Amino acid sequence: MMAGTSRHDREMALKAKRQLTECLDPVERLRLQCLSRGSSGIKGLGRTFKILDDDQSRSLDLKEFLKGLNDFGILIEKQEATDLFQRFDRDGSGTIDFDEFLVTLRPQMSKARKEAVMQAFRKLDKTGDGVITIEDLRGVYNAKYHPKYQNGEWTEEQVFRTFLDNFDSPYDKDGKVTQEEFINYYAGVSASIDTDVYFIVMMRNAWKL
Repeated sequence: MMAGTSRHDREMALKAKRQLTECLDPVERLRLQCLSRGSSGIKGLGRTFKILDDDQSRSLDLKEFLKGLNDFGILIEKQEATDLFQRFDRDGSGTIDFDEFLVTLRPQMSKARKEAVMQAFRKLDKTGDGVITIEDLRGVYNAKYHPKYQNGEWTEEQVFRTFLDNFDSPYDKDGKVTQEEFINYYAGVSASIDTDVYFIVMMRNAWKL
């Protein structure tokens, strides 16, 4: 399952890089810059902003916004970034709500795709608390088939943790995957798959839905 995903990931990243060369819309350009880092790009940017949000206000001012883009290594002219910020600052308050920002940035998923992602999430979230943890995975994901478990290199715990890290942000791995992170991850995967049918079959096979 993950091998399939990493192949899609590479295809999507290359596609995003190609599209960047002819794209002029600032929101789309930022989306493509994130996607060119693979499925977890948008989620990673979200995490970067979360770290900057010291006062837990879930909002960013222009300075924090520019710093976040810079910390995440997004190559963007200051003017373009400022225009982008203003586009998200709909009420002209000088701050943007970063949940709203991430939802806008995420590639759109059709209702059918979103439902398949939510089905997988609910199946994995054994305890039903809205977060997938190692405890949840014990009941759903069989570590014993993992080649590194079979050859004794990894413990069951390491297999689970590595599995969760796929969905987690590369900069702030906490071994927990929220619904938001799970959707962000699959929105990235979804961007690399043209048809709903193929996406849904992939999800069903991966999670035995």
